Amino acid sequence: MITLISIIIALFALCTIFIFLYIDAKNDDDDDNDEKKEDTYIPLKLWNDGETKKKLIQFMEKITSEKNFVPKEDRIAVFDLDGTLFQETDLTYDDWKLYYYRVYNDSTFNSTPEQKEIADAIDASSKEGDMPDDLNIRIAETYAQLFNDMTLEEYAQYIRDFTSKPADGYTNLKRGDAFYKPMLELIEYLQKNDFNVYITSGTDRFQVRTVIEGHINIPPCNVIGSDYRVVATNQNGAKGYEYEYQKDDDFKFEGEFLFKNLKTHKIVGIIREIGKQPILAFGNSGGDGSMANYVLNENKYDSLAFMVICDDTERERGNPSKAEKMKRNCETNGWIPISMKNDWKTIYGENVKRKDINE
Repeated sequence: MITLISIIIALFALCTIFIFLYIDAKNDDDDDNDEKKEDTYIPLKLWNDGETKKKLIQFMEKITSEKNFVPKEDRIAVFDLDGTLFQETDLTYDDWKLYYYRVYNDSTFNSTPEQKEIADAIDASSKEGDMPDDLNIRIAETYAQLFNDMTLEEYAQYIRDFTSKPADGYTNLKRGDAFYKPMLELIEYLQKNDFNVYITSGTDRFQVRTVIEGHINIPPCNVIGSDYRVVATNQNGAKGYEYEYQKDDDFKFEGEFLFKNLKTHKIVGIIREIGKQPILAFGNSGGDGSMANYVLNENKYDSLAFMVICDDTERERGNPSKAEKMKRNCETNGWIPISMKNDWKTIYGENVKRKDINE
């Protein structure tokens, strides 16, 4: 009797062990399946199936193939910011809005008559949609004067505070969150395929570095932009090549305009700061055309240039005449158009709505 009971207990224990082993193995299989699901990457999910998406994926397949292989160190892509990655028309450029805000909405700042005149021109341009030929350079030449003697960190915090406010032209959107989601997804796709991504913008480089925080995963050294004179806080007028940095020094704007990063200057910036010819370029305007042509011209690798077309007047503040002009430029120059209206499933997210301009 004792032997029978021992056998039954042993069998029960053995069955229990088998059950636990089965459950453990099943859990391992489930974990493996979950990992496989997580590892399944679908590129450009926010893009509609069409020629543009097809060309992007085909290009990636081509330059990673054995026949047309591009080494990782030469996989370089350059992006403009405003109108390419980030909203351009809310109701105008972000740095222009900051200029106006500093002049008319910041009680701590005493503006000059010239700065007020430029801010008024920005306001008129925003409302009328027409930019005087000299306005862009007038803004650039006086921009740093608005933040003269402000340290770089104080300036960065000022921009963070400004971009934390609601976007003027959209509901459920902050100024600093107005990135085009399909383009952020594109950057992620490129980086997954070992691309080194740069932003080259006509906006001040320090502003761009701050604006992309938390949105685009690239180091600050991969941002090229317009430049203004920066000096040590104890430099007191001495030349930078003569002054010796002190332990208690910080760095601040001195107010002098140095370099507007547009058109051929974008190429100069790439040559200076990257030192290699990129194989992909993304822009949206005439200021990016030189950069696009440079990427396509006599490149030793396969290369493409894309232009974002502002043709969506429902989800975005599109400009049909500007869109048509850029489409013609794309046909003439061999650039590939990216239609905001037709190529993207969303722009800022489904909960973001465009306001009427008079709301």
